Amino acid sequence: MKEAVAKYIDFIAKNGGEVVYDEDWGLKQLAYPIQHKTTGFYHLIEFKADTQLVASLETQYHRDERIIRFITVALDKDAVAYAEHRRTNKQANGAAPVAEPQAPKSAPVEVAPAEVEPETEKEN
Repeated sequence: MKEAVAKYIDFIAKNGGEVVYDEDWGLKQLAYPIQHKTTGFYHLIEFKADTQLVASLETQYHRDERIIRFITVALDKDAVAYAEHRRTNKQANGAAPVAEPQAPKSAPVEVAPAEVEPETEKEN
């Protein structure tokens, strides 16, 4: 899988595209079996390129037997902003451990005891 990802990142770079970000999502369960397979490796490649490169890249995807599904989407300005925000959060979370959320200190929380019916023995 790593060899296939490296091949396509190199293909994008050689043909005038710019790889902005790539992320390995790992082995995931497929929503439905495809070619008798129930799991697959997912990988996200975010890149900038013109439409001719996208067309030739998709042709390469179709020819590669290792790729069973792919999706190519064009991001609008809001999606680009979201992707940048997601990347910065991911980098920040990777550098520092995630702190556990704490309850607000302003108001104490009261918990009422739950009513539970006593269990009765069943006769066999």
